[in-house]
Amino acid sequence: MLTLSQRAIITATVPLLETGGEALTTHFYRTMLAEHPEVRPLFNQAHQASGAQPRALANGVLMYARNIDRLEALGPLAGQIVNKHVALQIQPEHYPIVGACLLRAIREVLGAEIATDAVIDAWGAAYQQLAEILIAAECEAYDVLAQSPGGWRGARNFIVARKVPESAEVTSFYLTPQDGKPVVDFKPGQYIGMLLTIDGEEVRRNYSLSQAADGCGYRVSVKREPGGVASNHLHDAVHEGDVIALFPPAGAFALDDSSKPLVLISGGVGITPTLAMAQAALTGTARPVVFIHYARSAQTHAFHKLVRDWAAAFPQFQSFVVYEHTDDAAPRQPDAIGRPNLAHLEQWLPADRDVDAYFLGPKPFMRAMKTALRLAGVPDAQARYEFFGPAEALA
Repeated sequence: MLTLSQRAIITATVPLLETGGEALTTHFYRTMLAEHPEVRPLFNQAHQASGAQPRALANGVLMYARNIDRLEALGPLAGQIVNKHVALQIQPEHYPIVGACLLRAIREVLGAEIATDAVIDAWGAAYQQLAEILIAAECEAYDVLAQSPGGWRGARNFIVARKVPESAEVTSFYLTPQDGKPVVDFKPGQYIGMLLTIDGEEVRRNYSLSQAADGCGYRVSVKREPGGVASNHLHDAVHEGDVIALFPPAGAFALDDSSKPLVLISGGVGITPTLAMAQAALTGTARPVVFIHYARSAQTHAFHKLVRDWAAAFPQFQSFVVYEHTDDAAPRQPDAIGRPNLAHLEQWLPADRDVDAYFLGPKPFMRAMKTALRLAGVPDAQARYEFFGPAEALA
């Protein structure tokens, strides 16, 4: 339990975090991953190398410190953390490791004159408070998933029933449970946790579910990333008939029940969760759907035939595609050429901007789209987005 004096100490450290939080969290990750190999599978090394993971942790720690007296002001951050943890199967025994390394990093980066015993004690109490909140929420989520029809706890083996190239970069994996039993439903937009063994090392990754729930299996569609350990392994070494261990679905970014027109905007492999959202919206409803996708070219445009078929089958479905560049041999000529811009939205969005918009893609794409949607008149509260990797601010 945090005392009043400890709360005051936490609040007083906010300026230090604002100026040096990323250096602290970088040191924290370096120490923890070097000394505790058992937690390495829980972290994407590419996100470490790029600085995305330290930045995300620094942002989270800073928000927590700023709102230590009113944790409800953290908004969706806690829910996002819980869902990421559930998809990767973070367990209570992982928290003491993280806490000890974080306190050590505070002491070593800030120095003993600033990070006094009182400061370390305050942050230890604050971390324990946060850990207890997250552990309780995660245990509840694990229980709900395990007790749901088709649900399970921990890893469950799935067979790669089909492996289908969708573009020059994206391949779909159709996964069915090895035990032949049903699988738990999920909300369109959620992701699945995957447990892989690559070169003798355990690797965990989250992948968006790219097809609406059917109770029988799952589909994930993976882009081959340059240097990507997991994505290249899946593309090159995993074949039909192979077995992959999956954790139950999770994710706070999900399609809400609504009758408002639905606008789905994606860049590159960001198309994957929007496919499940569109499919769910088109099944059994007449909800208008506007589907806008940005790709570099026809060769990298995944699922163009599926989306074209939807446009032919559902009168309430409109599809638009933009390529950075094109050629006359492309199977489908784009509706526009170039980069995302406001003019596209002004032309393609419904006249009444009271819509539910969901957008995903690379961070620069999402930053541009967030601004464009606001300028186009879509209320901020109705423009939702998700990060494939660590959450960062879209300034």
